[in-house]
Amino acid sequence: MASENPIGIFDSGYGGLTVLKDIIHKLPQYDYLYMGDNARAPYGNRSFDTVYHYSLQCVKWFFKQGCPLVILACNTASAKALRTIQQNDLPTIDSAKRVLGVIRPTAEVIGNYSETKSVGILATSGTVASESYPMEIGKFFPDLKVYQEACPMWVPLIENNEHHSHGADYFVKKYMHSIFEKGEDIDVVLMACTHYPLLREKIEEYLPLGVKLISQGEIVAESLAHYLGRHPEIESRCGKKGSREFYTTDSTADFDNHATIFFGEPVQSKHIDLGV
Repeated sequence: MASENPIGIFDSGYGGLTVLKDIIHKLPQYDYLYMGDNARAPYGNRSFDTVYHYSLQCVKWFFKQGCPLVILACNTASAKALRTIQQNDLPTIDSAKRVLGVIRPTAEVIGNYSETKSVGILATSGTVASESYPMEIGKFFPDLKVYQEACPMWVPLIENNEHHSHGADYFVKKYMHSIFEKGEDIDVVLMACTHYPLLREKIEEYLPLGVKLISQGEIVAESLAHYLGRHPEIESRCGKKGSREFYTTDSTADFDNHATIFFGEPVQSKHIDLGV
């Protein structure tokens, strides 16, 4: 049975399913509603204004479905749209609802993993250009050195199911070589895109000995658990039937095929038209 008050999980495509998977593992009792804006993906190379417009439109859709809480499980949306939505839009739409992202929870803890006080960020071009990670990390770990590397070829490789190919090795090696040229003392590397866990094995092949590789899903899931514990006024409104629903703005057959790879189990989605 579908919930009337699910927690909304949003991404421009499939990647947010890796975050949802970890959230469900940590908090299986809640109802979840996932939506991928596949018809307009990827967001990574789009302007701030466009990402904000798209993200706000999707957040409003979640609210209409009864979601008291929406998580932007998309680094680009978190970087380019979250702050504006929180500060400018929520007070006029519904001040009782909440929208969270994936960057701040990561920024709050990443420095705890590093002994050299030097971390690497692998992300889309849009996330890198936003400077969101250096700015957010600086609030919690002002002495931490942050090196960023844009990896524009990784998402297309993954979404075309080429991430296991020899061609993928070339681009993984290229970006990994580049980031360690920027910071030789990096001892922690963050996969700051929800697609990148699918490349984990290849990325690990090009990591220097002793360097830790971190994905966001587990961090975000842990952060969400703490958030719900601190905000009973939100937690009490979240449905707890253990239901999961999946929606896409594009082909359901294509979404279901790809989603299984990201989510780790079969998915049956429904199509929505946002009127664009």
